[in-house]
Amino acid sequence: MPPKPLDHALINENVKKSQYAVRGELYLRASELQKEGKKIIFTNVGNPHALGQRPLTFPRQVVALCQAPFLLDDPNVGLIFPADAIARAKHYLSLTSGGLGAYSDSRGIPGVRKEVAEFILRRDGYPSDPELIYLTDGASKGVMQILNTIIRNQDDGILVPVPQYPLYSATIALLGGTLVPYYLEETANWGLDVKELRQSVEQARFKGITVKAMVIINPGNPTGQCLSEANLREILQFCYQENLALLGDEVYQQNIYQDERPFISSKKVLMDLGPPISKEVQLISFHSVSKGYYGECGQRGGYFEMTNIPPETVDEIYKVASISLSPNVPAQIFMGVMINPLKPGDISYDQFVRESNGILESLRRRARLMTDGFNSCRNVVCNFTEGAMYSFPQIRLPPRAIEAAKQAGKVADVFYCLKLLEATGISTVPGSGFGQKEGVFHLRTTILPAEEEMPAIMDSFKNFNDEFMEQYEDNRGYSRL
Repeated sequence: MPPKPLDHALINENVKKSQYAVRGELYLRASELQKEGKKIIFTNVGNPHALGQRPLTFPRQVVALCQAPFLLDDPNVGLIFPADAIARAKHYLSLTSGGLGAYSDSRGIPGVRKEVAEFILRRDGYPSDPELIYLTDGASKGVMQILNTIIRNQDDGILVPVPQYPLYSATIALLGGTLVPYYLEETANWGLDVKELRQSVEQARFKGITVKAMVIINPGNPTGQCLSEANLREILQFCYQENLALLGDEVYQQNIYQDERPFISSKKVLMDLGPPISKEVQLISFHSVSKGYYGECGQRGGYFEMTNIPPETVDEIYKVASISLSPNVPAQIFMGVMINPLKPGDISYDQFVRESNGILESLRRRARLMTDGFNSCRNVVCNFTEGAMYSFPQIRLPPRAIEAAKQAGKVADVFYCLKLLEATGISTVPGSGFGQKEGVFHLRTTILPAEEEMPAIMDSFKNFNDEFMEQYEDNRGYSRL
């Protein structure tokens, strides 16, 4: 009997090739253990509200009123909602073509795109065109739309940092393109070396691959570093010399935990460089409501801005966006509130500042707690989390542990992370899911567990790690790094 159309043998081979470690083997095992009644701490994904971060009040008030506009007609609405939330809800409803239940333009509500353009002007000091801004269902959907437009076949390559967020490897595989890795240097705080970039491009071109674009994640995921302005200039000059488009994943731009390297957008650095680079380098920048102090992952709000993209290509990107008819409309309202924040003197301003600063200050403390906790452990070394939401410690696994993993049919860091999960309930992601240098092993964890729980979580990790190393080390003098 011939196989049926959706039998495994006949499905798209590119689907089989794509992997997404953040929701992979460790996550599935953690879910099984949770069903069995074990307490699981899901640190595998940057999902702030799932780990106890409270939603900001003002955005939720605005969207609540937009979702239930009949409340605006209630004479008692002013007793429950502040006047600025009521005014903002009326403003956004006036921009829609029938409330939150109606499709918007495929690019997103024009009035919200105008607000995004104004935000970019305030942030960077350079004008932005609302017609070149598309609202999307989270930054991930925007990345997928752009890669779908760029990649023609396996001969098209995308330069991606390693370790990398598996959205890129999975999407490139799904679309039948080729991922061209460039390795970040762990001993230089996950810095980026242009020589490494050039070597990666040359090797790919030698194999007949057309390298079309370069991805940067700033601040970094999973590595947590912030790119300096000098580094960004080097990257943009490299893209100009090598004729590459730059895809700037900047969703963590509010998540900064040190003062030495503040976030600077790729767009600002590009414009500061001036002609000819500022007129010729093709740049697409991504942002989201999922991170920062909003942490509204489930709302799926995002945008991308296009710079120096030819009008004909913009038209093709519009076609890709139109397939979905419309981005999620409530998420567009969240995006509008995020990039058009309350101002001093607004009724809700003080509460908003108190809530948002409280979240960021706590994240800064948690970044330090987690980094220090990892560095206190045997055979573990971790760079400080400068930004984003993650720690990416290197685990120096003894040879006997690597051999035990091989006997179990597991990659060594998968073996370690599974043992950690079973012993402690801490669900992480093995470094192999993000890519890493041969023979080097990591895990990624978010810094999102509640601050008051962090000391106990790190103690639990330390106890597990000590026992693991005791079991598999031949002697106590194994090198840390």
